[in-house]
Amino acid sequence: MSEFHPATTILELGAAFYDAVRPADFPQTRLRFRNDRAAAEICLDQLDDPAWLAHFGRFQPLPGSLETPLALRYHGHQFRTYNPDLGDGRGFLFAQAIDVHGRLMDLGTKGSGTTPWSRAGDGRLTLKGAVREILATEMLEALGVLTSRTFSVIETGEALQRSDEPSPTRGAVLVRLNHSHIRYGSFQRQAYLQDADALNRLVDYALRHFAPAATGPSPPAALLDHVVTTGSQLAAQFMVAGFVHGVLNTDNINITGESFDYGPWRFAPAWDPDFTAAYFDYHGLYSFGRQAEALQWNAYQLAGALRVIAPLEDLRPALEAYPDRYQAALVTAMLARLGVAPGPDDVGLVKAIETALTSSRMNPDRFWFDWRGGVRRGPSPADAVYASDAFAAFRAAIPAYAGTAPTHDYWSDAEPCTMLIDEVEAIWAPIAEADDWSALHAKVAAIRRMGAASN
Repeated sequence: MSEFHPATTILELGAAFYDAVRPADFPQTRLRFRNDRAAAEICLDQLDDPAWLAHFGRFQPLPGSLETPLALRYHGHQFRTYNPDLGDGRGFLFAQAIDVHGRLMDLGTKGSGTTPWSRAGDGRLTLKGAVREILATEMLEALGVLTSRTFSVIETGEALQRSDEPSPTRGAVLVRLNHSHIRYGSFQRQAYLQDADALNRLVDYALRHFAPAATGPSPPAALLDHVVTTGSQLAAQFMVAGFVHGVLNTDNINITGESFDYGPWRFAPAWDPDFTAAYFDYHGLYSFGRQAEALQWNAYQLAGALRVIAPLEDLRPALEAYPDRYQAALVTAMLARLGVAPGPDDVGLVKAIETALTSSRMNPDRFWFDWRGGVRRGPSPADAVYASDAFAAFRAAIPAYAGTAPTHDYWSDAEPCTMLIDEVEAIWAPIAEADDWSALHAKVAAIRRMGAASN
């Protein structure tokens, strides 16, 4: 497939699921980032820059796709407090398309203006927030985490007021590419309204377009089974990437298991279960070590919504399967990042790695870098740590997994490619001070090189 294949499948759901909205009219549109690698997947990489700006800065409709942007309606638990006053408040679904693999894809926005769900917000996104989302999505994709992709960032010429950034600060509009924007909270809204017909319609839509192979005693049970699998896999991928999303509310989790909507994210400097990303997460609800629990809790909330149209006995097996699926996904993700094949005691190896990283407090990226392929590279600043008691169980287990040393030249670098908060600030500083984007471009290139070496 070499031509753009538009879609409008969201319209199948009907007007109860969205509001037609108008995008903001920005003072200017200045292209700052275009992801041609992602654009190639929906055959839009050949757009010239003026056309790109017209579609993703002025939101002129893509031919054959949605004629009007749609702000999706949903509810959600925010830090486990139910909020029925939600919906796309600074974004909308701009277009849908079929990708080169035959999948339905969504182009959604962030910072595109106010909607009926904006509440007291201005519907805008800061340029720094957009840069942070570029870095998060690029790094997660390279590390094998299922994530939305930052498709486009355009600076808008607006000066925004924010309490958590020096103000005024520059504005931007971002477009992301997702397999789906259907959230757990989309189902919660219909359950709250006790609209069984709408819930059944949403379940049918989700199964047909995003989980056609899902099975179960009923359609709601089949969807929940799919969601438990994708949610547990995402939790495992977060852990192995050393990533803390920060805001795992039910309106921020979608049925395809793609991570998206990056606000106060962080990569953990150490394997610290208590490490949090959001300064407002006072109780560590979404800390590094509690992300699997958070996503399991969210699956229970989705099951609660589906109870409107399905009996508990249909839904219970999927919920009970979550712990085992998470553990299996964690093993798979750890072996993949280590670059080794399954061996004689995969669970034992995973436990040894977790014990070593937790007790040593070393940077996880350094560990994965030094032991790629199960073969010790050296010398390393962590030599003394690897010889310590903390790594005794790992040293005993890893010989059975040792393979061939990796050959990509990335593995000969002195340091691993990382994305700690100091690096994020160092990339942003020249943009803020001198409009110098060279550090960002260099980092994206370095991240993609790491991804090529790892996959």
